Amino acid sequence: MTTETSATSVTDLTATEIAAAVRAGELSPVEVADAVIDAVDALNPALNAYCVLDHDLLRAHARALADRQAAGEKLGPLAGVPVAVKDLIFVKDLPMVAGSHAYEGFQPDQDDIVVERLRAADALIVGKTNTPELGFAGNGTNPVFGATRNPWDTALTTGGSSAGSAASVAARITPLALGSDAAGSVRAPASFCGVYGLKATMGRIPLYPGCREDTYPGLSSFESMEHIGPLSRTVQDSALLMAACSGPHLRDRHSLPRADFDWLAATRGDVAGLRIAFSPDFGYAEVDPRVASVVRRAVEVFEKDLGCVVDEVVAPWPDPYEAFWAMLVAETDMVGMRRMVEQHRDRISPHIVGFLEMDWTVDQLTTSGMVRKQVVNRMAELMETYDLLLTPTIAVLPWPAEDFAPASPQDSSPFVLPMNLTGQPSASIPAGFTEDGLPVGLMISGRRLADDVVLRASAAFEAAHPWIDRRPPVTA
Repeated sequence: MTTETSATSVTDLTATEIAAAVRAGELSPVEVADAVIDAVDALNPALNAYCVLDHDLLRAHARALADRQAAGEKLGPLAGVPVAVKDLIFVKDLPMVAGSHAYEGFQPDQDDIVVERLRAADALIVGKTNTPELGFAGNGTNPVFGATRNPWDTALTTGGSSAGSAASVAARITPLALGSDAAGSVRAPASFCGVYGLKATMGRIPLYPGCREDTYPGLSSFESMEHIGPLSRTVQDSALLMAACSGPHLRDRHSLPRADFDWLAATRGDVAGLRIAFSPDFGYAEVDPRVASVVRRAVEVFEKDLGCVVDEVVAPWPDPYEAFWAMLVAETDMVGMRRMVEQHRDRISPHIVGFLEMDWTVDQLTTSGMVRKQVVNRMAELMETYDLLLTPTIAVLPWPAEDFAPASPQDSSPFVLPMNLTGQPSASIPAGFTEDGLPVGLMISGRRLADDVVLRASAAFEAAHPWIDRRPPVTA
C-alpha cells in the first residue's frame, strides 16, 4: 500500500475496492484491520454502534490472512473486507448478548451459516453491533448497552433492529454489515442512516442457528419472516456479499437453490421500459409530508431519467399490522420467554413483558394466517402487472434515540411489513434528504426470486442520483 494512503482513506474505500486491493497486494489485511480499529475507537463513543469488540482477535485474523497470502494462497472474494455483524447473528468467538440481561455471559459455540460463509470468503469480522433487546423493537436501544445513535444526528435513533450495523456503514467504520429483517429491520435503519439495505428473497441467505434453533428462547422467533441481509454504501457491495453468502443449506428448510443469475452482473444494465407501481401510502398509511416529498422526487428519477413506466396504485390488501404481531406470537417460544421474564423481570424491556403477558386468542392467531394469505395473493396479482413496486421505506423520520417509538401515534412500518409476509425481495435505497439534512429511504420491491431486477433498478438509481460522497456530520 502506498505510504500516502491514510487510515481514514482505507475506511472510505468500498468493500469491492478493499477486496481488489488486498488480492492485488496493494493493501494488507493488517492495514485494513488497523484502520477499522482506529475508526471504531474514534466514532463508537459517539454512536454506540458496537456492543462487543475484540481488537486483538480482529488483528489476529488479519495477520492470518496476510500470512496465507504471503505463502502464495489466493484469497477469496471478500479478501480483507471488514464486516460488522448484528448481535442477533451467532459468531462463535465473540459473546452474544442480544441486548438482553437474559443472555449476558452467553458464548456461542458455533457460527451462523452466513458467518461461516463470510469467513470462507476471507472477510474480517469486526465485532457485534447493537440491537434492541432480542430484536423486538423498531428502535436501537436496549437495557444492557443503551441507545445506538444516528451518524446524521446523534440525538436521533438509527431505527431497528439492525441499528448498530447501519450506523457502522453510514459512519464509514465498515463498508459492509450484516443485519436481519423480520419486520423491516434491515431496511428501516438503512433508510434512517442513508445507506443501502437489501432484504433479498427469503431463503437466499440461509439461517441457522439464529431464528431456527429451538433451545434459545427469544432468539428462535420470526422463523417464516426472517431474512439475513447486507447493509452497504453501494449497491455493488451488497451484491458482492450476496454472491459470497447465498445458496442452500440443509439446516434451513426455507433456504433456496443458488440464483440463476450472477449477483454482480445484476447491478449492471439499464431499466428503461420497466413497468413500475408507485404507492405513496398504500391507501391506508399516514406518511410524514417531508418523507413523502423526498420519495416522490426519487420516483420521478425512474420515470423522467431512467425511462420507466410508472403508475400510481393503492394496495389491494388490508393493513396487516395487527395480524403481523399475532403471527409473530405463533412463531415465538412464549413458554421459554415467559420463564425468562420470571427470572429477569425487572431487567427485561417493558414492551417485551407486555407482549408476553397479552392474552392472545385462537381467533387472533388463526386470522393472522388468513390475512397473510390475502397479502400474498393480492401482492402476486399486482406483481403480475408490474416489475417493481416503489414506496417510502419508513413512514416517519428518526425520533429521539432513547425513545421506544415516535411521539406521534402513526405506525412507522406500514411499507416494510408486507414484504416480510410475502418473502419477496425488497431494498431500501437512499432517496435524498430533508431540508434539515436527514436521509430518507425509497423502498424498491420486486417479484419473488427477481432479486436481480431489484439490484439492477437500485444500481440504475444510484448512478442517476449518487449519494456516496455525502458524509454524515459525525465523521467530521
